[in-house]
Amino acid sequence: MSGVALAGLPADLTGVIGQTEIDAMTAGINAVNSAVSRIGTGGKALDTHLSFISKLQDTIDAGVGLLVDADIAKESARLQALQVRQQLTIYALGIANSQPSMLLQLFRGLN
Repeated sequence: MSGVALAGLPADLTGVIGQTEIDAMTAGINAVNSAVSRIGTGGKALDTHLSFISKLQDTIDAGVGLLVDADIAKESARLQALQVRQQLTIYALGIANSQPSMLLQLFRGLN
């Protein structure tokens, strides 16, 4: 292989590598390392953000569940109170309806 495919690159393999080519390669390596570092930092930040969003979603779901449970408990207590009120009303009407007949029996007994 004669190196023709690589001709024109800063480090032409068909000739001698000089300090200029070494400096260019060093700068290129540093630029790549810097880019990889930024990508790694961005990836870590993205992972942290995704973890935060996941935990936030779990917290929101739990909060909504608690609100729904609280509403159900509140409505259940309200329903029970209305049912007790209805039973007391029926009981009171029963007592009120029986009072006149007891009074009539009392008057019949006096005659």
